[in-house]
Parts: sequence; structure tokens; C-alpha cells
Amino acid sequence: MTRSIAIVNQKGGVGKSTTAVNLGASLALQGRRVLLVDLDPQGNTTSGFGIDKRSLEGDVYGMLLGGIPAERVIVPTAVAGLDLIPATINLAGAEIELVSTLSRETRLKRELEDVSRRYDYVLIDCPPSLGLLTLNALTAVDEVLIPVQAEYYALEGLSQLTTVIARIRDALNPSLRMAGVLVTMFDGRTKLASEVLEEVNAYFPGVVFRTQIPRNIRLSEAPSFGKPVVLFDIKSRGAQAYIALAREVVASECPVDLKPAVGAQS
Repeated sequence: MTRSIAIVNQKGGVGKSTTAVNLGASLALQGRRVLLVDLDPQGNTTSGFGIDKRSLEGDVYGMLLGGIPAERVIVPTAVAGLDLIPATINLAGAEIELVSTLSRETRLKRELEDVSRRYDYVLIDCPPSLGLLTLNALTAVDEVLIPVQAEYYALEGLSQLTTVIARIRDALNPSLRMAGVLVTMFDGRTKLASEVLEEVNAYFPGVVFRTQIPRNIRLSEAPSFGKPVVLFDIKSRGAQAYIALAREVVASECPVDLKPAVGAQS
């Protein structure tokens, strides 16, 4: 069966696109068939594969609001087994256009229903907001992966995010569960990073991935070359971390409910 995972955090700069690109590539390297959906108007996941947005015949906007079938906007990537539904600047106005659209919360789910069956994993890179695009993603998937950076104010806003996820589960998507919480930009040499990791484990008991994504120069450089880090420098710490994360994701066949610790504060 296909596992569908939305990569979500309304904060920017926490590593959503980096995780979408590199988790997807790492899953594909392990022999899984993967479809990445770039739902962020910034299009960083699309750029992360070196795809020229000007040459595209279709994009996720055309699929959602232009009547273009999903199979016509899917493009292959340099990673065998990994396909992408790209995003361009066209997506910037989609939030406003969706407001007056019939069944606006479920358009992405409907568009992906047929093509998703071809893949083992569907990963959706969400925008840094809790608007209609993210709502569409959370309605279309069965699991949520939340990247949290190992920095001050890491948990800020997460209570709002978990409340939104719970409401969507109750109203629109009863199968929605947690894939896990991923700590990113981790530097184990600092006291702050260790304290943040401890806080995240207290807030999300039992659902934090064992793997942390380190601060890593090669991981930061890879997007400028239009490559996932596993193609850019597979021996780097960043690449090895995402390979380890992919193994964890594959091993976790039973996602769990999203239940932050009682009394935890953002």
C-alpha cells in the first residue's frame, strides 16, 4: 500500500524542503517508488532537483486549478524511482483562488488518487503556513512528519499546528496520524541543541525520530547544484543522516496518534 506523508510546519526555515528532497531520494535509493509533490509556492523542492521551471509544460497549480491531469505534470528526476510534481510561481495565488472553489479542501486528494497507486511513498512538501494548500495536503495524506529545528523557540507555534491537525482529523481525515517529529539543524556539541531535543521528546513523547539531521555544509551546498545530498556527496554526514531517517520511516509501519505531553507549552 502507498504511504502518504505531509511534511508540515508553519514556521519557515525548519528544513521542510530539504527533508522532502533528501528523504524522498533516500527512500528511492532503497528501492522504493516515490512521488514528491511540491506544494510550496517558493518551489524549493523543485529547484532542489535542478529542474528548470521555465521549461515545464505543467505544474501543481495546473493540476489543482487548471484542469490538467496529474499524470501530465509528473516529471522524472535524476534519482531512479523518484518522480516529482513541480511547483512554480503560479502557485502563489492558489490560496485565494481556492477560497471560492467547490470542495476546496479535497482537490489535491482527488487529483492524486489515481497516480498515487503507482508509488510506495507520496511525500508532500507544504508551504510555511496553515492555509488552504496545507489543509489540502493534510486532507490528502495518512501521515504527518514535522521537522523542528534545534534552535531557540523551536516549539513556538507547535501547539497551534497540533490543534489544526487534530481538527482536520476530526472533520475531514479520520485516518490522519503521526509519522514522526524530526529534529533538524542539530549540533550535538552545543548545550542548546541537547536541551531542544529534550524538550521536543517531552512535547512529543514516543514519536521523535532517533535520527537527527545535523548542520552540514554539504547538505547546504547540494541545492545550489540541483541535487539531493545523496547524489552530491553520499559520504557526508547530511546524506548519511537522511539515509538513516529513510530506514526509520520504512521500519515504522504503524504511525501513531498525535498526542503532545499534557501541559506542554509552545
